[in-house]
Amino acid sequence: MNIQQYMQNVGVEARKASRLMASADTNQKNIALNAIAAAILREKDTLLAANKLDLDAAKANGLEPAMLDRLTITEKSINGMAEGLTQIASLADPIGEMSNFKYRPSGIQIGQMRVPLGV
Repeated sequence: MNIQQYMQNVGVEARKASRLMASADTNQKNIALNAIAAAILREKDTLLAANKLDLDAAKANGLEPAMLDRLTITEKSINGMAEGLTQIASLADPIGEMSNFKYRPSGIQIGQMRVPLGV
């Protein structure tokens, strides 16, 4: 499988996952976010090793230092990713929230509802 096919498959799987998450309740979403955070921490060494390979390849291909800096993952940045996910899980879920209600001249009430955006 070449990189183009691989990335196509990743995109297809991400779209499937986004549909599942869009229909999940708050508890299910929080479980998923916390599980992803735990997996990131558990696989920290694997992520750092893979990032080193990416950085070596990028350097060999003459990538600019600023771009190399953006590509670099550190233990601190991995911890930050996991912490960010757990913080999101602790927030109130805005999906389905209704706001800005207004009455139309006909008497019907309209408002805005927060909905999930997909991949």
